[in-house]
Amino acid sequence: MSDIHIRKTGRTGRITLTRPDALNAITWDMVEALSAALPRFAADDDVTMLVIDGAGDRAFCAGGDIAGIYAALKAGDHGEVRRFWRAEYPLNLALFDFPKPVATFLQGFTMGGGVGIGCHGSHRVVGDTSRIAMPECTIGLVPDVGGSLLLARAPGRLGEYLGTTGARMGPGDAIHAGFADYYIPEAAWPDLIARLEETGDWNAIDAAAMPAPDSPLASEQPLVDTHFGGETLRDILTSLRGDETDWTHATLDRLARNAPLAMATAVQLIHRARTRDRMDEALRQEYRFAHRIVEMGDFQEGIRAAVIDKDRAPTWRHPAPDAPTPAEVSAMLMPLGPDDLTFQETPT
Repeated sequence: MSDIHIRKTGRTGRITLTRPDALNAITWDMVEALSAALPRFAADDDVTMLVIDGAGDRAFCAGGDIAGIYAALKAGDHGEVRRFWRAEYPLNLALFDFPKPVATFLQGFTMGGGVGIGCHGSHRVVGDTSRIAMPECTIGLVPDVGGSLLLARAPGRLGEYLGTTGARMGPGDAIHAGFADYYIPEAAWPDLIARLEETGDWNAIDAAAMPAPDSPLASEQPLVDTHFGGETLRDILTSLRGDETDWTHATLDRLARNAPLAMATAVQLIHRARTRDRMDEALRQEYRFAHRIVEMGDFQEGIRAAVIDKDRAPTWRHPAPDAPTPAEVSAMLMPLGPDDLTFQETPT
């Protein structure tokens, strides 16, 4: 079976991620296939919308092909990893800017690179199993694939909280935070997708939607806004440390496990994305960090600890969450000159 099934079905451009044993993780070949298909569907007058789903019931897409990335990093092939991002990020922008409605059905895990495929559409559907997150800081990377803009657009300071902690959102949380639009029980998805294929009428999604489940994240919003409103990660940590509650202790424990430089830069990325509010700019800023981090150790070490050895004991470049300096953060986001992302490239 191919890793991705792309076809025209009725009035829809249909895309199914077909790596269920790998939680539909995104590979280079899948990025290339999607990048080639989107212009065709956009130009086809018989296609009124896209419908994207994932095979299996465990995940829509749990992220990028981390094992493949680790192998390249281990071999010292930093260029290979960068080329993957230089192909993936324009795809994320193309989905964000797609001229027709895009419906995505986000069962199970939708994380990291899966957010870049599933959460830039116009009709993002979640069900009871949906768990959406941007956990990149747990492996030494920053929220990318356009995630910094989604986080920046979340209510209040939820973006800073979700981006630095990597907290998972259930269906109600995902809708509250702006990562999804509709709650529809998953048992109803096959019939709904069949109706979309037959008619191409995206209004069928509105008709099938049900009230969203409660959002625990919404109830925590006052705490998040109080403690995550600082200008830097250090400000956030200072606020949390000054408030002795179970919630602040649990949050500090989450932050203590993640890569300090990634978290500090994530806060800055979200602030910049909130000010500029442009997907191309968000992706360009994310790429600057990603381009540099492949040679700095944290990303490789984060994957090793979380995915390869699974010891959950990474050794980060910085010894504590508040160790990175503002100068180090700024340096990660400086322009790359001719290596900056331009969105004029064709994946090869």
